[in-house]
Amino acid sequence: MIVQIYEINTPTEARKIAKIGVDHIGVLVGKGDYPREISLEKTKEIFKFLPKGPKKVALTLSNDLSKISELVKEIKPDILHIGALEKKIPFTDVKKIRKYFPSLKIMRAIYIPGKKIIELAKKYEKIVDYLLLDTYKTNSQFGATGKTHNWDISRKIVKSVKIPVILAGGLGPDNVAEAIKKVKPAGVDSKTKTDKGKSHRKDIIKVKKFTKIAKMYD
Repeated sequence: MIVQIYEINTPTEARKIAKIGVDHIGVLVGKGDYPREISLEKTKEIFKFLPKGPKKVALTLSNDLSKISELVKEIKPDILHIGALEKKIPFTDVKKIRKYFPSLKIMRAIYIPGKKIIELAKKYEKIVDYLLLDTYKTNSQFGATGKTHNWDISRKIVKSVKIPVILAGGLGPDNVAEAIKKVKPAGVDSKTKTDKGKSHRKDIIKVKKFTKIAKMYD
């Protein structure tokens, strides 16, 4: 079971999370166009402090292909997580990113609910390495909502595609076991419910609990 944790903000935090056994260490990267983005330079510093083993995941919410290209070239992540809405960065643009960086692992976020969501997932299956299923709330808030979505739809997507699917959206130590049993994903992602209070710093105890429970389903 892949365990993916967002949003890592410091090198110290990254090393603590890695020692727990988290597989994917996620950083929200950008130039300040969206709240909480970490700069390219700071992201490189965070990733530099990671030991061998965990994957370095760079989440971009940008729909600007030139900015995304710069990010990949500068940071050299193991996985590029494309988080913008489909209408902002459509399949054709993701296909261009795949062409620019043929050896790069790409994770595409798909938000639930959504129109023709299973068809969209099957379409992306052909050009990306992972799908991430997250919660859609409003045009201004997608992902990091702290809310779950319809797991029945998520389960259908998992059964419909052949690439790894990571389930996100309101997952924490309290419900990750139920989510895994219901959806049977390849991995689980947590941000809001493993944060410390209302901050965006990680609660190491919560991350340990989340990881321990998820790894029971390896």
